[in-house]
Amino acid sequence: MKRLLAIFGIASIFAFQACEGPMGPPGPPGLDGLDGVNIVGEAFEVEVDFTEANDYREIFEFDPEIFESDVVLAYVLWETDNGTPIWRPLPQNIFFQEGVLIYNYDFSQFDFSVFLDGPIDYSLLADDWTQNQIFRIIVVPADFAGSRIDFSDYEALTKLLEIEESDFIKLSPKPKQ
Repeated sequence: MKRLLAIFGIASIFAFQACEGPMGPPGPPGLDGLDGVNIVGEAFEVEVDFTEANDYREIFEFDPEIFESDVVLAYVLWETDNGTPIWRPLPQNIFFQEGVLIYNYDFSQFDFSVFLDGPIDYSLLADDWTQNQIFRIIVVPADFAGSRIDFSDYEALTKLLEIEESDFIKLSPKPKQ
């Protein structure tokens, strides 16, 4: 039985070896091969003043709209360390004696919003927490959504999607209706 398996194994090796020979005839005339699809993540930067007038929320439109299967991630500029920006993923919780402040976001295929959330009276917050807040929004194409990457790691994500500082598009809030 062992001898039969050995003979079968050797025969299989010869049967599956690559063949070499002259090049075959050219294909029919027509279009050259089509280029592959270039999958690019979009990147936006927004500055928000959270006020009672805007209900502590700003809405921004995607133009053009994103694919329904894309994922949107948001980061807040938390601090700057020796000129290096430190970005934290949303939602981000801040604990005060008066309650919890949460920087949060949501999105659809057409727009996204950043807003204050949590059981705290927003009017009690100092301007440091509500004015001139910088957020970065990254649209992750569906092809990357299942990747084994820590999406909370801003640096790794921008590297994976090949997003440079110059790629961030500054957006203005959606006009109120």
